[in-house]
Amino acid sequence: MPVGIRHAFRARAHPARSVPCPHENCGARAHQSCIVRVNGRTLPKPHPSRIALWAVTFACCPECVVLQGTPCHDNGKQLADAHPRRIQEAKETLA
Repeated sequence: MPVGIRHAFRARAHPARSVPCPHENCGARAHQSCIVRVNGRTLPKPHPSRIALWAVTFACCPECVVLQGTPCHDNGKQLADAHPRRIQEAKETLA
C-alpha cells in the first residue's frame, strides 16, 4: 500500500494501536484493532489496558514522576494501569 494512503488510514486510528494489546482475551498485534474473541467483532476503541501500555511506553508521568517505560506507582506500589494524567500527557505529546 502506498505510504500516503497508509498514513491517511492510520491518522484516524488511535495512537495506542502502535503497541500490541495486553488484554488477555484480545491479543491484537501492533497496528491492528482490538477484537472480541468470542464473536470476532472489532472494537471502535482500544482496550483501556492497551491505552495504559501505550502511555507507559511513550510518555513520562507528571504525577508519580517516572520516565518512559517505567510503570506508574502509588507510594512505591506498582499500578496495573497508568495515571490519567500520564495518558493525557501521551495524547497531547504524541497524538
